[in-house]
Amino acid sequence: MNPRHLWPGVLLAVLGAIGFSGKAIIVKLAYRHGVDAVTLLMWRMLLALPLFLALAAWAGRGQPRLTGRDWRDIAVLGFTGYYLASFLDFAGLAYISASLERLILYLNPTLVLLISVAFFHHRLQRRQLVAMAVSYAGVVAVFAHELHFEGTQTALGAALVFGSAVSYAIYLALSGRVVQRLGALRLTGLASSVACGLCMAQFALLRPLSAAWVPEPVLWLSLLNATACTVAPVLMLMLAIARIGAPLSAQVGMVGPMSTILMGWLLLGEPMNGWIAVGTVLVLSGVFLVGARAKAIR
Repeated sequence: MNPRHLWPGVLLAVLGAIGFSGKAIIVKLAYRHGVDAVTLLMWRMLLALPLFLALAAWAGRGQPRLTGRDWRDIAVLGFTGYYLASFLDFAGLAYISASLERLILYLNPTLVLLISVAFFHHRLQRRQLVAMAVSYAGVVAVFAHELHFEGTQTALGAALVFGSAVSYAIYLALSGRVVQRLGALRLTGLASSVACGLCMAQFALLRPLSAAWVPEPVLWLSLLNATACTVAPVLMLMLAIARIGAPLSAQVGMVGPMSTILMGWLLLGEPMNGWIAVGTVLVLSGVFLVGARAKAIR
């Protein structure tokens, strides 16, 4: 591919990765105003819902009508990939740093691999075992460092975020055939809209209506989260994949954890030390090895 035609796709992948990474920073900033995960997630999804509905409508132009099977698959994927994963992630961020959260979420490729081994009869190669060991060693290094200073709350937060990573990995493992049938943008818009409805229903069940009144900064942060860190990165990643392919987009996306660490240091005052640097290098190395193996298989 001509490098002149390559850089727009690379730029889109970089901006998408930074946008996704900024979500953790915004959530941590919003928590400083006394809001909880249920309320914060409701506002994020409420503000994102019109954009996801518009995306689904635009991507569905001229496409066949959805069947009962389509709606069932959309509901399952919306629950696992966008509702449950988002809620566990938001809840976990109340207890751990944005840097550790992003490193745990970056274990997704290894979790998808393990799901493929357990349920789809994929054979695990030695190189993949090494890659997973390296990635998890990196997370353990940063986790142990935070545990030393923060105590049991770090364990709770890490467990919640790891649950989020597992939930999203299930979504990735199950979504392949549905994406082929409905298209990536249409599925994203519809599944995300389902998740928005679930998040608003959760708020209605667990909180009084008066809890929706939050400080004004939380509303602006939620709007930024819904647009710059939710809808826009999805579109940029899809456009990047269309231009430079999924493997290169995934490799470029490795700037995500590094950008989270940098933003956490600049905006949240989180530490930037040797443990975090070592953990980040190990996680990214393991993810790269998994991705390189997957590319070789393809």
